[in-house]
Amino acid sequence: MAVTYKRTSPYFDTKVVSNKYLDILKFRRIPASSSDVQYTITDTYKYRPDLLAYDLYKDSNLWWVFAVRNPNVIKDPMFDFKIGVTIYIPNQDTINKALGL
Repeated sequence: MAVTYKRTSPYFDTKVVSNKYLDILKFRRIPASSSDVQYTITDTYKYRPDLLAYDLYKDSNLWWVFAVRNPNVIKDPMFDFKIGVTIYIPNQDTINKALGL
């Protein structure tokens, strides 16, 4: 039985070894765009990229997009998501195109 992940999953492009184990995580690229918005994380989203993803994209599974789009700012996708950190947020069209949605 083959294991498959949704296009919104961070594991979508990661190989499954022996139908049991995930290989080394392979994130998809989220390109920079002139429509990206700079956002400074507030108390509402402290350590909660899933909540911000839901509020922006109506899909909490896209929490990983912020880390991929901001690799120099967010090394740990949860604990670097803290108050006062400024990140770039891609718009829905950029996400859809990058993930093939």
